[in-house]
Amino acid sequence: MAEQLVELNVTGMHCNNCAISVHRLLEKKGLKNILVDFAGEEVKFSGSEPSELPGIIKDIEGLGYKVVDDPALEVTPFYEKVENKFLFCAILTVPLLLPMVLPWEFLHNSILQLLLCLPVFIVGCLHFGKSAIGSLKGGVPNMDVLIFVGSTAAFVYSLIGTIEGMGMRYQFYETCAVIISLVLLGNVLEKRSITQTTSALKDLVKIQQVNANRILNGEVEVISARDVRPGDTLLVNEGDKVPVDGEVLSGDASVNESMLTGESIPVEKSKYDKLIGGTIVEHGNVRMIATKVGSNTVLSQIIDLMKKAQAAKPPVQKLGDQVAAIFVPAVILIAVITFGIAFLVGHVGMRESLMNAIAVLVISCPCAMGLATPTAVMVGLGRAAKNGILIKGGDTIEAVANAKYVVFDKTGTLTTGKFRIHDIKAEEDASVEKIRGIIVAIEERSNHPIAKSLVNELSVLPKERLILKSAAEEKGLGMRAEDVDGNHYFLGAGKSNDGDFNIVLFKNQKLLAQIAIDDDIKPEAANLVAQLKKMNIIPVLLSGDKKSRCLKVAQQIGIDEVHAETLPDEKLTVIDIYRQKGKTIMIGDGINDAPALTKADVGVSMNDASQVAIQSARVVLLNTDLGSVVKFLQISKHTLITIKQNLFWAFAYNIVAIPLAAFGFLSPMIGAFAMAFSDVVVIGNSLRLKMKRIS
Repeated sequence: MAEQLVELNVTGMHCNNCAISVHRLLEKKGLKNILVDFAGEEVKFSGSEPSELPGIIKDIEGLGYKVVDDPALEVTPFYEKVENKFLFCAILTVPLLLPMVLPWEFLHNSILQLLLCLPVFIVGCLHFGKSAIGSLKGGVPNMDVLIFVGSTAAFVYSLIGTIEGMGMRYQFYETCAVIISLVLLGNVLEKRSITQTTSALKDLVKIQQVNANRILNGEVEVISARDVRPGDTLLVNEGDKVPVDGEVLSGDASVNESMLTGESIPVEKSKYDKLIGGTIVEHGNVRMIATKVGSNTVLSQIIDLMKKAQAAKPPVQKLGDQVAAIFVPAVILIAVITFGIAFLVGHVGMRESLMNAIAVLVISCPCAMGLATPTAVMVGLGRAAKNGILIKGGDTIEAVANAKYVVFDKTGTLTTGKFRIHDIKAEEDASVEKIRGIIVAIEERSNHPIAKSLVNELSVLPKERLILKSAAEEKGLGMRAEDVDGNHYFLGAGKSNDGDFNIVLFKNQKLLAQIAIDDDIKPEAANLVAQLKKMNIIPVLLSGDKKSRCLKVAQQIGIDEVHAETLPDEKLTVIDIYRQKGKTIMIGDGINDAPALTKADVGVSMNDASQVAIQSARVVLLNTDLGSVVKFLQISKHTLITIKQNLFWAFAYNIVAIPLAAFGFLSPMIGAFAMAFSDVVVIGNSLRLKMKRIS
């Protein structure tokens, strides 16, 4: 029995260190499958008993976070909103800075400055102190520890100076207030930027929040899509969103499925066609029956996969996480050493020594390292999703960045999967029109995909009509039929001297015709192969089909390496050989491709693939355009470039800023300003991925 996955909405997490704190807490409790997404405010885990859940929630809240039922419905009190905290502190901080530019003596009064700074300090203690203490409990000190220690040191030193009457040289209330105000400003900007990085996921969630017109006893009632049950009959009018997955009962409509496939051209729907929840009816009206609702809909599964993908960390993030985990203790140690050397060795005085130490504390920014990877991954996954590419894990992005081989299945991947007749070789005096008529009459009675393709093709061509009395399908062989005149026919797979003819037609056990059929190559296949070669990626064809047909397809689209007539277990061996040479991507769509998709470094499945293939792949192309493969590779490449740029900035900023602060070249106020904007720079660079031209 599968373990129940518990999902909690946790607010108050604002950086990767927060997520690490919660993760470690849950690990200590022995929980499994832990996913902590600080940007999406979600925590997931399994391995707990229902009776243990209240204790787990209490422990998470003990770290300084809040577990809520639904973040969207949660009303934040006015005084708890970070924007309002910043405005309050900024209003009181401005008068503390005025003595620097105005000669008014009363502004230098220590009691007045204490009264202006005290409310700001209290807000800082409540905001940063609570988070700092919670992170210390979790064993992973966060940035708020540095801010809390730095601002407290400045306030306490000033307060002692005021009590002792030591004069202006011992007062820097403005430093304390500016640190708190600027970091709050940074929190405001960070919060808004993070919201933009998760916009693709939130857009998908909004699509679910629609109403449905349910038909009950001949009457139409409007209900929430959440209340729709399988078997309900729904009316979807022009301009409406399809509320859940289902099938058309009556009516015709043009449906925009771009949110799923990235293709803006509407798809025509009529009776028995499938409808997907969240798509938009652009023209027409239909009645539909609900087949999949709630978490079983395609859209819900996509949202769930995107959430899991955002939580899956690329290997490149490990370095950032490891540094962030030890960063705060290291900075506090550097600040103490800075104070000691300046005061005891440099003899620069208590004020300057303390200022240098505080500057070290407030200029340091572990958040930038923590945000470097997840923000870029979230934007990259979102951009891919809007292009009809569903990536199941953030770690997949790094896995494909240095791909050396792309291995293709043939049928349904490089070819359309829709079969056409390329040649008919009639025996004796049988005409082509007569052969066409027999084929249509027999194949109309079959549900096989090849049969449907042939009927569709021949229905518009000249043919002689044949009336059948009976027809039956023999699995794995073909169709047997009898006409009204008592003639017996067999149409099915057969061997011929010419390898191109793969279907035979017999009449009364006598060969009547040989037929060559094949599925067409997708028009964009040759262009895809050419683009892969430009990217120094070697394309490979791996198929269970006959060698002659595989070589023919490979030659037409420019693939040099071909492995034909391979069984599923043989495909595994081929994939393993290529993986030993370099990173290998496998693209397929059939049940027989599932093992190879799993074996490859990254498996890519087509949307019209078998369910087994989709589950085995780490990437699903929600449209059948092979151009999505190149788009996927390009998005992955630029996402990894962005991650590396972010990490470089985060490390370089701290490596340069901390020594400058330690040697007294930067004041605490400048340090607070720089720190407040360092993570905004990282997030801003990630947001460039949304609009960045990729190639």
